[in-house]
Amino acid sequence: MTVFLGLGIAGIVLLALSLALDGMLEGLFAGAGALDGLFDGLLSLPVVAGFVSMLGFGGALVLGTTGFGTGPATVVGVCAGTGAGWVTWKFTRALMRDQTARTPRGDDLVGTAGSVVTAIPADGYGEVLLRLAGQPVKFAARSTAAVARGTEIWVDATLSPTSVAVRPVER
Repeated sequence: MTVFLGLGIAGIVLLALSLALDGMLEGLFAGAGALDGLFDGLLSLPVVAGFVSMLGFGGALVLGTTGFGTGPATVVGVCAGTGAGWVTWKFTRALMRDQTARTPRGDDLVGTAGSVVTAIPADGYGEVLLRLAGQPVKFAARSTAAVARGTEIWVDATLSPTSVAVRPVER
């Protein structure tokens, strides 16, 4: 039973090291993963740690609660370790493939309504408050006609990452 408990504790220590060192130990298994993606993350440290710890704790559980010997305890531990390793592998792959929303670009501002926060002189620059991805963002704004503070505007074009061409909304 001591060997099984040692394996379980070693697996937890390995998992803690993989989390604390944040991938620095992944190089230990990099050679096996270099075979054209054959293992594709199966030999990552969290997967190996899950397998080893469940092998140890599963075997110790069988030895401590039943009258079976080391052989059946090892079989149960390997099955539990394989299951834990597979679940860890699938979970890790799902997390690595997590996609975020598309990053907003300047062209996404065209057609956006906003308001003038600093008056815009004719053929000069002022400031407007627009919503980009749901967040209020202040942009430099240019207009062919003078636009007073507080006027509602539409964005006609993106001039640069921080400036836009606008026109007043006509009611």
